[in-house]
Amino acid sequence: MATGLFTHELCARHQMGESHPESPQRLASIFDFLRASGLFSELVQHEAPVVEREALLRAHPEHYLAMLERLLPQQGLAWADPDTALNEFTLDAAARAAGAATAAVRAVMSGSLTNAFCAVRPPGHHAEHARVMGFCFHNNVAVGVHEALAAGLERVAVVDFDVHHGNGTVDIFMEDPRVLVCSSFQHPFYPYRMFDVDRPNIVNTPLDEGCASAEFRRRVEAQWLKRLDAHAPQLLFVSAGFDAHARDPLGGLELHETDFRWVTELVADVACRHANGRIVSVLEGGYDVDALARSVDVHVQVLRESDPA
Repeated sequence: MATGLFTHELCARHQMGESHPESPQRLASIFDFLRASGLFSELVQHEAPVVEREALLRAHPEHYLAMLERLLPQQGLAWADPDTALNEFTLDAAARAAGAATAAVRAVMSGSLTNAFCAVRPPGHHAEHARVMGFCFHNNVAVGVHEALAAGLERVAVVDFDVHHGNGTVDIFMEDPRVLVCSSFQHPFYPYRMFDVDRPNIVNTPLDEGCASAEFRRRVEAQWLKRLDAHAPQLLFVSAGFDAHARDPLGGLELHETDFRWVTELVADVACRHANGRIVSVLEGGYDVDALARSVDVHVQVLRESDPA
């Protein structure tokens, strides 16, 4: 079975300043490590296309997209919020990041790939329906989910293990029972929004600062597994943030590569039971570039080894 890797060189052109943690070096480190481990050559390479406007409009309103376009600078930086800036390449990169998600959905649903990893930036899970937040402009996973629903799927799930809550994804789907969203996150912590949403299709799993492997695994297994099996998703999405790693400078959790392997195996098992192994994983956070690269490697290795048969 085949695992796809979706990316585009424009994703490295988006920059928010030399000292900003969400930097092009994140992708460079991932690709260097995947090549060194030998995994890169085992993946089916895809150039991420430009996302269709129609696909973006399923997740974000026209006035929001127009606001981003007005904000785009010809040179230098334009700040959308205190943490999130645009340079002249930002919207080109964001269009490829969301386009990676939609293209991955099409490839996985067609059967040409079993699953896919989208190595893209800017990330997306903080972008709400009409709000820039936390380094995110388009909610890439939400755009991908809508692509799957538009293609006729009736039940989809999103699993988000980033150290920060997936507030944008919750905002977009909290009234849509077709989409189950499971998000683990450090709490109290940024973004301080949507973490207390009480909906049948939203599973919020807050974790105390310092939470380590045993408690993370216990909480995720107890709170996610039955809900995922009951929902029986026909396709699973992963908001693959690795800033819950113990070495990450922006988080306060104590996870390691073995934990990311474990949670990916959990997702893959659910996908094999309900979705013929179909998974689309999209990069979110992770700001210690060495820990990020090692974590992505084990995550993608599990995808590569997953066998729906």
